[in-house]
Amino acid sequence: MTPTGKGTNPSKKRPIKMIQRCVCSGITKTAIRRLARRAGVQRISEDIYEEIRCVLHLFIEEVISSAILYMEHAKRTTVTVMDVIYALKRKGYKIDEYV
Repeated sequence: MTPTGKGTNPSKKRPIKMIQRCVCSGITKTAIRRLARRAGVQRISEDIYEEIRCVLHLFIEEVISSAILYMEHAKRTTVTVMDVIYALKRKGYKIDEYV
């Protein structure tokens, strides 16, 4: 059923623009700098930001895929905090507040 009324012309549809960006570009320079400061780093070279983005993207991808395994095993459709905690524990990271 096509819409009728004022301002609707089915022959003049606008094309949908798909913009593809690198997923790594979503991690900003300031976010990387904050993480480095928390780890005790004082200065960061300009060349290292892209490498950190790729490494961080791989780490997050591995944790999310492990969390999805826990979610699917429990026959749920929502990833919970405990799924992520167990995924981090599986990788060797321990969060004292939850475990």
